[in-house]
Amino acid sequence: MFFSFIIPVFNRPDEIKELLESFLGLNVDYKYEIVIVEDGSTETSESIVNDYKKQLDISYYFKQNSGPGDSRNFGMQKAKGDYFIILDSDVILPSNYLTEVDTFLNKNYYDCFGGPDAAHPSFTNLQKAINFAMTSFITTGGIRGGKQQVENFQPRSFNMGLSKKAFLDSGGFGKIHPGEDPDLSLRLLNLGYKATLIKDAFVYHKRRISWSKFYKQVYKFGMVRPILNQWHPHSKSLVYWFPTLFSLGFLVSILLLVFKIAMPFYAYLFYFIIAFLVSLIVNKNIIVAFQSIVAIIVQFFGYGFGFFKSTFNLVVLRKQPQEAFPNLFF
Repeated sequence: MFFSFIIPVFNRPDEIKELLESFLGLNVDYKYEIVIVEDGSTETSESIVNDYKKQLDISYYFKQNSGPGDSRNFGMQKAKGDYFIILDSDVILPSNYLTEVDTFLNKNYYDCFGGPDAAHPSFTNLQKAINFAMTSFITTGGIRGGKQQVENFQPRSFNMGLSKKAFLDSGGFGKIHPGEDPDLSLRLLNLGYKATLIKDAFVYHKRRISWSKFYKQVYKFGMVRPILNQWHPHSKSLVYWFPTLFSLGFLVSILLLVFKIAMPFYAYLFYFIIAFLVSLIVNKNIIVAFQSIVAIIVQFFGYGFGFFKSTFNLVVLRKQPQEAFPNLFF
């Protein structure tokens, strides 16, 4: 297989530099190409990309801003490979990444795959705490599974593979963002394609660098899920209500303290203590462990509120997704 890496970027030249530097460290002896799509940035990555053109096979395209989904489609249309690997600009590749992907697909071919993410040792304490909240088995990180090979896995576009055939048959990503990646995964499933998780093909993912940006991100994730449930009714699950119920329950537990009913609050306290200890073991940093509790609360409240608001607008008020949330569509 000839792999084409598709990387949309918007005003993040420093991230592109780190990502391209990690390509130089890949342990591979076969060819691949990198397609950078600048999505209408005012602070472009062109000069940085040019610095690496002698060392890497890179194509660079600048286009008007139309969102990450459309930019990925644009990149796949320009790519020469027969298998596309889609990355976000804020990831760093471990040296064995492409080896793991190639080895897996040659043994167990899938037209679509996803890989996990992890925190690099150089990341800030905040980034490590957010990574823990997003990936840990005791938060929402375990919802999509963690086995070596998971049938009907829904890849995320920070680390996602897609065959050229599957791209052409599906038409690629839609106009919604976020949520364009699970939407594509579900449409591929309807077309008869299967997706899987390649557990060892992980990337280091920076995610958000402030609490406010993290809240905004998970809030949008929550808003998107009821829209996806409406588009793909078979994907509905009670699991998606968990952050909303968790958040409401936490507020009720605090209210009950006023009436000297403490058991519900103690149950939440017990959960946070377990999360703290798990994070401390994983990250070996007490500051990250404390921040992990904050990250979990921000994650659950942000996603939970977004999910409830979206459900209310779509189900109770019977609004159309683009009418209710135009900012989620390009």
